[in-house]
Amino acid sequence: MPRWWLFHHLVWATKGREPLMTPERAAVVHRHLRNAAHRHEIPVHAVGGVADHVHLAVSIPPTMAVATAVQRIKGASSRDITVDIGDAFGWQGDYSVDSFSKRHLAQVIAYIEDQPRHHAEGTLWPAIEVLPGASPDLPQRQP
Repeated sequence: MPRWWLFHHLVWATKGREPLMTPERAAVVHRHLRNAAHRHEIPVHAVGGVADHVHLAVSIPPTMAVATAVQRIKGASSRDITVDIGDAFGWQGDYSVDSFSKRHLAQVIAYIEDQPRHHAEGTLWPAIEVLPGASPDLPQRQP
């Protein structure tokens, strides 16, 4: 394969937007997301989130559809998380994806890794935080 750099910011929520990722579970969830992506040869640049949703910065190979990559990461991670924590764990079916350039990689990584602070202080990137079932006070993305 020739050299490629494709950057995607993925966001998805826990099933029912339940606050399943307690501070104690966050490291486990993030580890399983990274491992699932790695098994499918999807480089991960950052993983972060809060109790009811996660953010990932990834590079999806050009031979793989974004939907396929997301399905593989979500499916493998939810199975592994359920086994690890002993409780049923799941993701919502929907997700959000934005592409970005390499020059914005550091900024996106910083945003993802600092999710708890951004949510606590209200310094969110509204267009990226909107998911099905999200707070109605955030602006909705245009089709």
